Amino acid sequence: THPRCCQERSPRSPSPLASSSRRMNLENLAKPGGFDPFENAGDDDEQSADIHIRVQQRNGRKCITTVQGIDAALDLKKVLKVIKKEYCCNGNIIDDETMGQVLQFQGDQRVNIGKFLIENQLALKEKIKTHGF
Repeated sequence: THPRCCQERSPRSPSPLASSSRRMNLENLAKPGGFDPFENAGDDDEQSADIHIRVQQRNGRKCITTVQGIDAALDLKKVLKVIKKEYCCNGNIIDDETMGQVLQFQGDQRVNIGKFLIENQLALKEKIKTHGF
């Protein structure tokens, strides 16, 4: 009759989310309706706007990272979900009057977000501007 914390734990069964059919997939980032946002990802003419990644000090060691200028054709909720899961940070979408929809993440995620956007062909390296510190 040992306390619960001392009892031997059984090995965890695989999570229902671990199956490959339910994993977040980059092909699912497009908005419903058949539009493929990756179709013109390599064209310079289509991506004339810059993406700005900024970091702001909150208090002490805490900071937030904001991402502005991501293509409106992408479903930002799905992009947010993939980044949160991949880099183990929380985030949300802020509706700003001047900048439109801005992604906001906890912590200094500048390098991670830049790498994610380039690897998944959501932005060209030349179009990503990093600000802060």
